[in-house]
Amino acid sequence: MSPDSSPLDWLKATQSRGIRPGLERMERLLAALGNPEKSLRCLHVAGTNGKGSVSAFAESLLRASGHRVGLYTSPHLVDFSERIRIDGVNAGAEELGEGIRRIQEATEGWITADQPTFFELVTALAFDLFNRAGCEVVVLETGLGGRLDATNLAPKLACAITPIALDHTEWLGATLPEIAREKAGIFRLGIPTVIASQEADVAAALAIVAEELGTPIQWITEPLPRTTALGLAGSHQRHNAALALALVSAAGFELREESVARGLVSVTWPGRFQRLLGGKLILDGAHNVHAARQLVATWREEFGGQRCRLIFGALADKDPAALLAELAPLAEEILLVPVASERGVDPGLLAELAAFLGVPTRVYGTLGQAMATVESSDVARQTPVLLTGSLFLVGEALVLLSGDDVTLRSQ
Repeated sequence: MSPDSSPLDWLKATQSRGIRPGLERMERLLAALGNPEKSLRCLHVAGTNGKGSVSAFAESLLRASGHRVGLYTSPHLVDFSERIRIDGVNAGAEELGEGIRRIQEATEGWITADQPTFFELVTALAFDLFNRAGCEVVVLETGLGGRLDATNLAPKLACAITPIALDHTEWLGATLPEIAREKAGIFRLGIPTVIASQEADVAAALAIVAEELGTPIQWITEPLPRTTALGLAGSHQRHNAALALALVSAAGFELREESVARGLVSVTWPGRFQRLLGGKLILDGAHNVHAARQLVATWREEFGGQRCRLIFGALADKDPAALLAELAPLAEEILLVPVASERGVDPGLLAELAAFLGVPTRVYGTLGQAMATVESSDVARQTPVLLTGSLFLVGEALVLLSGDDVTLRSQ
């Protein structure tokens, strides 16, 4: 690390190490830190869609009941500290810096092959900070998969599986049952697990793994009623909230009715049908077909048949053609933009993919140009704007709206 770089700069630089499945490096790293994870009591959330929302609901429910709660999620939208929250507050710069320095010291001199990945380092950092903060309970969102995910070494009170779809097929498997078995790698003997509604072959795969491991499972198939007030929009969030409530109960926490009501309505989760600019700009991080369909359904619930101006950008590995096909019926015009990521798709290529959708399109060199056009347009005053396709893109938009410079989001 250069003399002018900060501990966080050092940590972000480790993203170049990429993804390397396996738990051996993580086990060694945690041992070098004194195994801070062993003092934690965790609620572990895996799946494809909704795991961030379920984690946020669970954290909010626990905090509304007076517990000191840690929340670990990824990726962040604007600031790295969003990934590690203690009692609803992002980890502070000083504690992050001290935690990263402890990790630097613990891994000093390790050969290249043994160096942990970025996600492993961040997960270990979170475990360390949660332990030092004296968190009574921690809600952990898995990163990739479950079986070999760095979060899978933490002790668990209960687990949850959100709806599973095709996701990271290069790492998790080419079929839904294969992916389901990887996600089910978080199961443990005797540790209760709540599971959302799944495709039949996914449900069968999860049930087989649960039986083999001696994991008691509960299927959560009914959403919370419409009369229950939630802090997040969309009928799918009623399913997420029901799963979170079941997860907290399965972990042994007794929640009073007033605490449940307060926790459900006070939850916040940026980038999930997030309304800005007086409600005329909607940000949503939908980045796969399942999530795009949920977004379309939520749009219909909130706006009826009204169409939007769609600002769209995507990553190459997220099937942008399929995403555009799902979202196009909402749009009266599509504004195509790049995503500030090495995996981002050139908007010119997106225009080729959108050429057969029957919706007028425009291509922009930056997200800022597209947003400036929308903000200055008379049409924008009457037509809502939907920005979606990637959480990276949502993060860029939030930075632009805050007036800061846009930089590459972390993975």
